[in-house]
Amino acid sequence: MADTLTGTATPAGTRASTPSVGAARGAARSARRPSRVRRAGIYLGLLAASGFAVLPLLWGLSTSLKPESTVLATPVRWIPEHLTLENYEAVLFHSQIPLNLLNSVIVSVVTVLVTLIIAVPAAYSAARYRFRGKAGLLFFILMTSMVPGIAVLVPLYYLAVKLGVYDTYLVMIVIYSAWQVPTIVWILRGFFESIPVEIEEAGRVDGMSAAGAFLRLVLPLAKPGLGAAAIITFVYVWNDYLIASTFVSDPDLRLISVGLYTYLTQYGTVWGQLTAAVMVTLLPMIIAFVLFERRLVAGLSAGASKG
Repeated sequence: MADTLTGTATPAGTRASTPSVGAARGAARSARRPSRVRRAGIYLGLLAASGFAVLPLLWGLSTSLKPESTVLATPVRWIPEHLTLENYEAVLFHSQIPLNLLNSVIVSVVTVLVTLIIAVPAAYSAARYRFRGKAGLLFFILMTSMVPGIAVLVPLYYLAVKLGVYDTYLVMIVIYSAWQVPTIVWILRGFFESIPVEIEEAGRVDGMSAAGAFLRLVLPLAKPGLGAAAIITFVYVWNDYLIASTFVSDPDLRLISVGLYTYLTQYGTVWGQLTAAVMVTLLPMIIAFVLFERRLVAGLSAGASKG
């Protein structure tokens, strides 16, 4: 059939099929693309969730910059009429909050190192080797992380006293590491499974030992997973109150989660200094998330897609 515009012959089947193919592709794109109402709902939901998370922090920041005499004044002012840093001065130079922060940093960092030293070989073995009872063992490891801490608190307290490790960094590091290893093993197992085994085989062909291939080839590729595991463990220790308050009574060894409670007294709450201490406490966590955000997301995604 001749084309009426160009005068060229075009097969009838081609002209008939072209609109249908284009329409099908357009329909497919429309189906994949969310509607405006749905997108608006998603954005509103995200905005509401962000506001729910951020508004308490903004209120805490505002309160920490107010004189103590105006903290409970009405009407409430989000922007203080008189800004002051006296609360931060009291927290940083006239309290034990800096010592509590140092204690938390020491315990958190050492716990991260101990947890990774134990969990990395276990996760790699679970990802690469097959042995009888592997599925049951992995399920048992995961099940141990589901035991509530309060259920074993009394036996652990008794053992700590009998072994003479009560009121020490050691008891907290051991307990935190033991509770975090199962979770980290499962996260890293999924990440190690996402690394092709052919990379190690190529290294073995080039003369590397099994340990050399693991250290020089696998671990560098597993940095996102290791970063995610480190952040999860660090946050868990930093935020924990149960273990920190149970196994330490010495004020010089308290972690920051326990140190904050010194501002809650029988005579009332010192809101200005408490919120200032909270803002100071949040700073290390914010820095950690900013520095390791990409590795955290990549590691959690790999752990979720495998295992």
